[in-house]
Amino acid sequence: MRFDVITIFPEYLAPLELSLMGKARESGKVDLHLTNLRDFAFDRHKTVDDTPYGGGAGMVMKPEPWGLALDQALANSPASAREPLLIVPSPAGAVFNQQMAYDLAEEDHIVFAPARYEGIDERVLDWAETEFRVLPVSIGDYVLYGGEVAVMVMIEAITRLIPGAMGNPESLAEESHTGGLLEYPVYTKPATWRDEEVPPVLLSGNHGAIARWRRDEQIKRTFARRPDMVKAYPAENWDKKDRKLLQELHTEQKAAKKAEREAELSSEG
Repeated sequence: MRFDVITIFPEYLAPLELSLMGKARESGKVDLHLTNLRDFAFDRHKTVDDTPYGGGAGMVMKPEPWGLALDQALANSPASAREPLLIVPSPAGAVFNQQMAYDLAEEDHIVFAPARYEGIDERVLDWAETEFRVLPVSIGDYVLYGGEVAVMVMIEAITRLIPGAMGNPESLAEESHTGGLLEYPVYTKPATWRDEEVPPVLLSGNHGAIARWRRDEQIKRTFARRPDMVKAYPAENWDKKDRKLLQELHTEQKAAKKAEREAELSSEG
């Protein structure tokens, strides 16, 4: 997998040298190239932005530096790669999630174009459609100073799905958002810490009971924190014990809401 990142702050991506991400680069699982957009500016100040046509606040990133930088990324695309994918971090893009990370991990060459200021001149993206597959992507409904943080999030999420890039591949099968539910809680030694005990089932050695407990905890946690994921979970994937637990959780939820309403009416009276 080759990543190209075009940015005015290459140093912003220094954390990608660390930990398992750094090891993935050292082992050749990923090939990361950082390009300074200012290298493609022609004036002595290395200017890459200008005032917007039509007026308005902020500055807009100029088209020519971006065009030249993207030309270079195209020229360096691996011969075996299909048309490169250009990802543009944007609050207006498709929302990045685990499934998208899996899909992107199948790519050969991804170019990232993190913008600053008010964004990139729209003509750059229009032109890019003729040379790249262009995909605006959002990592959430909020706005950052620039797109570099979003790029780091995506690169790390994608890289860890590339075969051989994880320290323990089994971790991928049990983590949150893999399989449609959140991850179960985890514990380690000591068995008692500040009067808090590890759930006894985890000390039992009964692997069947442990698996059932973990499944139940996944369901409880997802029901409480991400009910949208419970609704979206394929009905055929719930087993008999899952359905019984879900019914119990719904009953408890209704009872809690009823008690809350009664308490409100009582306080008003």
